[in-house]
Amino acid sequence: MGRKKSWRDMSRGQRISVLASGVVNLALLVAAQRSIAKTPDAQIRGRKAVWRAVCFINLLGPLSYFIFGRRRDVV
Repeated sequence: MGRKKSWRDMSRGQRISVLASGVVNLALLVAAQRSIAKTPDAQIRGRKAVWRAVCFINLLGPLSYFIFGRRRDVV
């Protein structure tokens, strides 16, 4: 196994990729948490506390909330 790359060992492109993915992850987390706070309980599948915890799973948590956690009732 290779050793783990440190920040200094990364190329400029790799550093930018790491920072960009971190920003996207943080933005999705904040958006999901705000949505959970503002959405009524009846419009969320399951308990809000569970979705809040799930959202802290990198990238997959917020995406799963937006895809599966919100009810989209057809009027």
